[in-house]
Amino acid sequence: MIPLRSPQEALRPTAIALGSFDGLHQGHRRVIAAVTAAAGNEAAAIPTVVSFWPHPREVLHGEARLRLDLPAEKLHLLEPLGIEQLVLVPFSRELAALSPEAFVEQVLVGQLAAQRVAVGDNFRFGAGRSGDSQALAVIGARHGIEVEVLPMLWDGEERVSSSRIRRALGAGDLAEARRLLERPYRFSGLVVRGRGLGKQLGWPTANLQVDGRKFLPLEGVYAAMASVAGGPMLPAVMNLGPQPTVDPTAPSAVEVHLLDRQLELEGLELVVEPLQLLRRQQTFASFEQLAAQIAADAQLARALSAGIGVGEAPANEGCDPAEQQNP
Repeated sequence: MIPLRSPQEALRPTAIALGSFDGLHQGHRRVIAAVTAAAGNEAAAIPTVVSFWPHPREVLHGEARLRLDLPAEKLHLLEPLGIEQLVLVPFSRELAALSPEAFVEQVLVGQLAAQRVAVGDNFRFGAGRSGDSQALAVIGARHGIEVEVLPMLWDGEERVSSSRIRRALGAGDLAEARRLLERPYRFSGLVVRGRGLGKQLGWPTANLQVDGRKFLPLEGVYAAMASVAGGPMLPAVMNLGPQPTVDPTAPSAVEVHLLDRQLELEGLELVVEPLQLLRRQQTFASFEQLAAQIAADAQLARALSAGIGVGEAPANEGCDPAEQQNP
């Protein structure tokens, strides 16, 4: 796996794809390809993705910004693209106050010894977002940095963007999110001990502790696939959100039931790939009605997952699972 480094630890000189790259969608990969394609001609420059952490709006405006890909997940996605290191620049008010010229001099030249930089044409940087991609090209030229600006990628009448992918996930449209990402949307979580209410209903679930910085899809019940400890993808049904029938006061949770499998999962990392939203949550008059609905959900999930990835290990997208326990 490629390394995650601070600017001080980065291998230099660098050929940099610069931006947030949240989701690593088609448009992002075009910017990255501009760096990796030139790597053969610039053997000394290390193909590098440079992003900021935390998100600038978190620092400047106090806005929580959930990520489609957490840094550890991004490492696994970048490696097959030819990137050799991911560098996260700590974003602070001091960094935000730098002029465009100072940012290039201090960060791109001083810290990263950049020889080549690729950005999208909507890239903004410097105090008050005063610098744009064209300004970067002009300033970079003064320092001997070749800057390539890639046009935005359009899909129909709307550009491909992380916001568009979030909107699809927020509507529970996994098919659209997958189309825009050109890969499955996945997340992972540590299986922690629950209250055993699912088991009492005849549907034991793995309760997942998911990183709070990860963007999750619309609350509801999903057909899904799940993988334990890097093993094969297994059919599952997932509940994401509150439990209005069992405990209306309980906080939102992620619960996964592996279909036709009985495994001891506590303490393991589970990778989940939601396939399709089956229904939104609803309140049932009795536990018996809830159990009957779960059975119907499971049957539909079983049909939807038939032949989808069964027996295939998933691409590792950020989880570092423990060894699987014996069932």
